[in-house]
Amino acid sequence: MLHNKRVKIKEIVQSDDERQQVVVMGWVRTKRESKNVSFITLNDGSCIQNIQVVCYSDEFSEDFLKRVSTGACIEVTGAIIPSQGTEQKYDFRAKYIEIFGESDANVYPLQPKKHSLEFLREVMHLRHRTNTFSAIVRVRHEMIYGVHSFFHQRGFVNIHTPIISASDAEGAGELFTVSTLNLQNIPKNEKGEVDFTQDFFKKKANLSVSGQLEGELMAMGMGEIYTFGPTFRAENSNTTRHLAEFWMVEPEMAFYDLEDNMNLAESLLKYLLKNALQNCKDDLEFLHKRHQEEEQTKKQEERASMGLLEKIQFVLQNPFIRTTYSEAYEILKNCSHNKKKKFKFPIEDWGVDFQSEHERYLVEKHFQSPVIVTQYPKHIKAFYMRQNDDDKTVAAMDILFPGIGEMVGGSQREERLEKLLQRMKELKMDEKALWWYLDTRRFGTNIHSGFGLGFERFMQFVTGMGNIRDVIPFPRTPGSVDF
Repeated sequence: MLHNKRVKIKEIVQSDDERQQVVVMGWVRTKRESKNVSFITLNDGSCIQNIQVVCYSDEFSEDFLKRVSTGACIEVTGAIIPSQGTEQKYDFRAKYIEIFGESDANVYPLQPKKHSLEFLREVMHLRHRTNTFSAIVRVRHEMIYGVHSFFHQRGFVNIHTPIISASDAEGAGELFTVSTLNLQNIPKNEKGEVDFTQDFFKKKANLSVSGQLEGELMAMGMGEIYTFGPTFRAENSNTTRHLAEFWMVEPEMAFYDLEDNMNLAESLLKYLLKNALQNCKDDLEFLHKRHQEEEQTKKQEERASMGLLEKIQFVLQNPFIRTTYSEAYEILKNCSHNKKKKFKFPIEDWGVDFQSEHERYLVEKHFQSPVIVTQYPKHIKAFYMRQNDDDKTVAAMDILFPGIGEMVGGSQREERLEKLLQRMKELKMDEKALWWYLDTRRFGTNIHSGFGLGFERFMQFVTGMGNIRDVIPFPRTPGSVDF
């Protein structure tokens, strides 16, 4: 068995031991040749560091070494020896090489040069072999593990909520339809509409936009649950902030009010960022340098106010300032930025939905701290949020981060049946379609809360990547579903 004798490169670079008989396996990043020796740079995905394999020409034929080209997958048996160079502590002195898979260096897409992110999206099946994307994948893994660890330590139960649903939790209407109907001969009813009674589920079904509603059902018996799964939005948007398929972390908690909800969300974010600094040190340092280099290519006024590591420390070291929507509205309306018309979307009447530029101003300019905005106008929030006594606002909360704006959105849920029915009637929602959701208010209702963390947006923050397509291995966007 191959893995019984293999040593990962991560173990080698973290060790201070010189060993005489070691087997490594990986992919060739680069190869350079001199008169009597060849140097092969090898990476196996276990860490950001490569290992330099030294091959002497009197031990390996020229024809054989030509087959060990960029992109090839090889096994090397050899010894760990002190490096003669300054870039690494150890070299790997090759004694035997086996080629698992050859690669034509002339057509291999990942040549030993700097590639644009746009180009790497065209070779998505290979881009994780680069330093940038292998680092992102490792950080993503650590953050996934961190999410599960955080909730497990606090006694939450993980629930797999449906991917196929008949409801539109957000009421946005941007849904992917799931159907087995013959597209060449779609059945119609008497009104000329698609007859979904002849479909697989006997009614219209779609890919879920959120696991929240089902999460609430489970919390009304399990106490504290969370779901962490894929969600889908058929929004025809090609921006750097949108995906058609993305992952959401959505806890729902019985007996939590809005204050409890905010405390939990703040704790989760700080827990994850602390884990990132502790367990992804090398990858984050690489991504930090990459972010710095990228910022230098921008105009002065477009550059980020903080580097990647500074942003993470900014969130960890500062308290999350809590303010109401109305207080934030007054700050934004009266700030010089708004009066000088520097906002793309000027702040005028109360009730406007804050944009990313407004959220970032509150965090980076005014409070100079992460911010939690509460008590939003009910007309810009979802039907399930608890209505306040003023009949104008709801017990909602958004957590705002530097460089990105909204990171978490949540609320205390409306537990009062009559209030929930009233709000659904105002929005012309079908009560019968959500009878099961309303039953939780009929049978043992209680104060409860929850929030959603868009995992890819969080990954953008922790890796410093400007485009959300670069923090998920295989992004789904309008016109892009190849990989």
